[in-house]
Amino acid sequence: MTLPKLETAARVGDQAFDALHAAISNGDYPAGRRLQIRNVAHELGISVMPVREAIKRLEEMGLVETQPYRGAVVKDFTPTELLHIYAVRRVLEVEAAAQGTKNLTREDFQHLDDLYAGLRRAVEDNQVIDYLDQDEMVLTTVYSAAGNPVLIEMIRTLWGRCRHYKIVGARDELDLGNAVHLLEHQERLIQAVKLGDSAAAARITAESIDAASARIRQALPRNR
Repeated sequence: MTLPKLETAARVGDQAFDALHAAISNGDYPAGRRLQIRNVAHELGISVMPVREAIKRLEEMGLVETQPYRGAVVKDFTPTELLHIYAVRRVLEVEAAAQGTKNLTREDFQHLDDLYAGLRRAVEDNQVIDYLDQDEMVLTTVYSAAGNPVLIEMIRTLWGRCRHYKIVGARDELDLGNAVHLLEHQERLIQAVKLGDSAAAARITAESIDAASARIRQALPRNR
């Protein structure tokens, strides 16, 4: 994957960060890929300084790490590290689902229905990245209604850290013909929030994250 040339403008470092973050999030830059500063700068058509700044920000987010003799690489999380991420996600997202359910409006319900339709289309078209984007928008709609922007920021940061695993997991489900598994939790969550059932929304969220954690325990060790 070749990065697009950037327009010369103010805050080139932000543009470099956005370009690299997008490449990591959509799987074009997989875990373990080296981020050679001069090569990245050449691809983007900018100097090395904004690239250094962008890589430093990605490292602070936990998406990039510096390795001996290799320099900056896209971070590849071990199964244990992923399980730690999912454990924290469970705490935060269960709370966000419970609190958000109390404040959703009819307009939010319509938006969730539209997003779920997009989820189904993405699954039918085997578009994994579109599916994950729609999935995160469904959850963001529910969680944001909790009214705590710090909570949402922390959750989204954790999503970014486990994005590679989520891509692999969704692709595996599609390859195995288990598309229904990619939709069942979202459908149940939307039904629960429409009923204003905070306890059910929290339970469904916990079940979804627990299922992902179980898949990590079963699948990742075999692949390493």
